Amino acid sequence: MKDTLTIIKERVSIRAYTTEPVTDEDVETLLRAAMAAPSSKNKQPWFFVLVTQAEVREELASELPYAGMLRSAPVAIVVCGDTRVHTGYSALNWVMDCSAATENLLLAAQAIDLGAVWTGVYPYLDRIQFVRRILQLPTHIVPLNVVAIGHPATHPPHIDKWDPMKVMNFKR
Repeated sequence: MKDTLTIIKERVSIRAYTTEPVTDEDVETLLRAAMAAPSSKNKQPWFFVLVTQAEVREELASELPYAGMLRSAPVAIVVCGDTRVHTGYSALNWVMDCSAATENLLLAAQAIDLGAVWTGVYPYLDRIQFVRRILQLPTHIVPLNVVAIGHPATHPPHIDKWDPMKVMNFKR
């Protein structure tokens, strides 16, 4: 297995998949990695919807912008947040917590030689309402994104995104 820094550096968004199925064991590995993410006050507001039915993935692909890859991905995981978990001044912390869970999921996919890419749902009200309706989600569960997962049909090169101009060394 590759070391963590190599996995982070080499992760790329995969938008084309083979027909090879993703195993239940791999899906559990991804979800366990997602749920290992840090969360504010350890509230763990995440909620995941596993979508394996082709007709549901097609419906999501047809209505969500930039989600056409869901047609060929054998698995989609919708990362959601339970808005009942954080309240008051921390009400939106579910967004950060679920984003961290999503990044863990993406890195885990890279680590086990799967491809993945996320497509945004939140904060776009029309997308949120559409996904809620399709997946029959209650109003307290807000979809953050949809992650397409599968065996990569292509292997695009990773891009080194290091830019020292985006770093400021603060000194008084």
